Amino acid sequence: MPDAFKILGSGAGPGAPSFFCDCKGCREALAAPTCSRTRSSAFIATENSRILLDTSPDLRSQLIRERIADVDQVFLTHWHYDHFGGLGELEYYVKLHRRQPIPLYLPPSAVKRFSSAFPELHEVFDVTPWEFGQTYPLDTLRLTPLPARHSVETAGFLLQSDRKRLAYFPDTAGLPPETAERVAGVDWLICDATFHGDNWFPQSHMSVREAIDLGRAVQAQTTVLTHLSIHYSQPVTARDLQDAIAPRQGVLAAYDGMTVFL
Repeated sequence: MPDAFKILGSGAGPGAPSFFCDCKGCREALAAPTCSRTRSSAFIATENSRILLDTSPDLRSQLIRERIADVDQVFLTHWHYDHFGGLGELEYYVKLHRRQPIPLYLPPSAVKRFSSAFPELHEVFDVTPWEFGQTYPLDTLRLTPLPARHSVETAGFLLQSDRKRLAYFPDTAGLPPETAERVAGVDWLICDATFHGDNWFPQSHMSVREAIDLGRAVQAQTTVLTHLSIHYSQPVTARDLQDAIAPRQGVLAAYDGMTVFL
């Protein structure tokens, strides 16, 4: 089986549907569960390894939905709740099944925050700060954290095989020049497209239009819009979003469970 990258969650912080919202996007997601969006996380499967990229608060349901029974490593892009809130879901997997700590790679600035937030999980994770620009081997793949533009120290991940290159930046406002240079010409750019309409937080996120422009700027073969919110600025249904991006060649909207083979 080829190496695979799977989007476990394609939604932004509120998820879709949200318990507090009755916009047209939430109504659609309630009526058609295939249109729902859990919060952002991803999964890499190689012949011998299973790696999580972020652990959303929806992690348990994501792993069950995708029939994922093993996790060998975890890399976090940054220390925001919608990206780390599911760490505790791995506690009983380690205690009852794996029986040894999972390597957990964090932003350097998040190590103390992890200790404060999860003092009871020190036996569950072997914590190591990742380094920007350092390449981590994952069997036949190579993973490299690269700087993103967000409100806290944040990485995106460049994932490379001998044939394909994939860049995953679920939370970013454009890319720093040195990062854009590293990801130029990737086969897949999977990136933040939080806002449909006006961008309320331009220092931290992108709109759908800005994400499409970024994909064009770095000459990505395919741009995949993720970290999508159907609430902010202009509520949007899955049909609305598809209609909006349909004229754009090489642009796709992410969905929960979407898989890219490397």
